[in-house]
Amino acid sequence: MPDMPPSRPFRVIVVDDDEDIRGLIVGQLAQDHYEVEAAGSLAELRGLMAAGAVDLIVLDLNLPDGDGLSLCRELRGQGNGVQIIMVTARGSAIDRVLGLELGADDYLTKPFEPRELLVRVRNLLRRSRSEEPARQKTARIARFGSWRLDLFQRRLIASDERLIMLSSAEFRLLSRFIEEPNVVLAREALVPERRATAAFDRSIDLQVSRLRQKLADSPGGDGLILTVRGEGYVLASTVTYE
Repeated sequence: MPDMPPSRPFRVIVVDDDEDIRGLIVGQLAQDHYEVEAAGSLAELRGLMAAGAVDLIVLDLNLPDGDGLSLCRELRGQGNGVQIIMVTARGSAIDRVLGLELGADDYLTKPFEPRELLVRVRNLLRRSRSEEPARQKTARIARFGSWRLDLFQRRLIASDERLIMLSSAEFRLLSRFIEEPNVVLAREALVPERRATAAFDRSIDLQVSRLRQKLADSPGGDGLILTVRGEGYVLASTVTYE
């Protein structure tokens, strides 16, 4: 997503088929002076997206004309980097991991405190504005262990040149490890946008486990991400860039 000029407010679309919930979220976000619009279906969302650039979508999974998960997969498949917070009554760790692996940036379970959603929206939009320009300007490769991570294409390259595609959640997680190799990172440091609940969020452990499985598919990849009991995880490798 291109860096937005400071003069333009962030544009946020709230998608939920429940009019009361939709209105509550819109009202909360409008207090932060975002440009907030509402949609009750995927069709309405597509119409709003066609009208101009969107910075963030608050997306309910169960909509009358389709599934939010399918839309998320579709947008990421098109290379659309809009920030997405999934909001749903499905509360299991597996559901959260599925949403995040399909490209959501965050996941909130109903019922939720509106102020918590506001904090998560702020964190994601702040991150998108501060980090994305640097990422666009530096197309580089990070080497660790027997792997190379293409920071532009968001994919892993094995020692035998096989390409391993990463979900958005996996790429963000691996990027955090690469930024601070050989440093123990708590869950809160791995997913700062979910800092308030990270200590109790088992979905983070599942994400790390799935990333480990992918890294294990290359010589020496088994022991790259280690668990430090009671503290977090560490990437046990040096990282070089080219």
